[in-house]
Amino acid sequence: MFFDTNLSKERNQSCATCHDIANGFVDKRNDVFSGAVSLGSDGQSVGTRNTPTAAYAAFSPPFHRMKDGEYRGGQFLDGRSSDLVEQAQGSFVNPLEMALPDGAAVVDRVKENQRYVSLFNDLYGDGILEDSEKGYVAIADALATFEKTALFMPFDSKYDRVLRGEDKFTPEEELGKTLFFSQQFTNCNACHQLNPSPFYDQETFTNFEYRNIGVPANAPLTAHNNGLIDQGLLDHPEITDPAQAGKFKVPSLRNVAVTGPYMHNGVFQDLRTVVLFYDKYNNPTRTINPETGKPWGEPEVAENIDFADLEVGPALPDQRVDAIVAFLKTLTDKRYEPLLESKP
Repeated sequence: MFFDTNLSKERNQSCATCHDIANGFVDKRNDVFSGAVSLGSDGQSVGTRNTPTAAYAAFSPPFHRMKDGEYRGGQFLDGRSSDLVEQAQGSFVNPLEMALPDGAAVVDRVKENQRYVSLFNDLYGDGILEDSEKGYVAIADALATFEKTALFMPFDSKYDRVLRGEDKFTPEEELGKTLFFSQQFTNCNACHQLNPSPFYDQETFTNFEYRNIGVPANAPLTAHNNGLIDQGLLDHPEITDPAQAGKFKVPSLRNVAVTGPYMHNGVFQDLRTVVLFYDKYNNPTRTINPETGKPWGEPEVAENIDFADLEVGPALPDQRVDAIVAFLKTLTDKRYEPLLESKP
């Protein structure tokens, strides 16, 4: 079902359309705004956020509030679906995505395929699809189960191979790793490290928490959305605290070198630009966005920026910026390493 285009309004789009297995489970179509967002099944509607990767998404815990009052986990960039089952249900009926009217319509599309009917009867009980509510949950559960397989999370990148003693970092990659995991030099791991040790063999490179890092608006996308400001976590239907405005779930850095464009709105095309953007908080010489040749744009949401984690460490010279990028490339799953050849 993940690859079945019949499960969308115009029978032209599947889960894999926006989560392409050949491209790190992201949408590499450049139909609108240089690929910043995805085109819907109707061929006209576009999403409001960059499509996050489905790879390693199964590690995100259910959405919850932590003891310190901050939020963690869930699916989508604002955590509005607590788990993969809810996430799978949401995409089918989103009018900007697969655009079916409701869960019953999804069940009806699945019932058109007798092979599906037979499998669901075997796995979830005879007649499960005759009850549209239970059938829709079963469909989403099947998709969620697929997303928990090793296909989505192989842990076979160069980083993983080095941990297993099967490969070695280059000197530049080793420097990048040291900088990445150092609270003295970059503080990257404050948000992009889940496990207590950088030598843990199932590191997701995200703590699944929410941060506002002052990302500029993507001007063409904002204009298309009639000036709408993306409030991030505050757009979660259960969140009303204005202190959560502008916060988005910290993404996994697995496959980050091949899954651009970057940030919740796809405002940056190049991974090096992202590192330079972070460095601007500590480096007064980083005033220009290299992709536009102009000063960095103003934050889309200026409140609640996480200066405590951003304004740390010394300015990074170009050599160290390049080393961090080199290390991030080592987080690429083995099947996607050929894609790195086309990257600068």
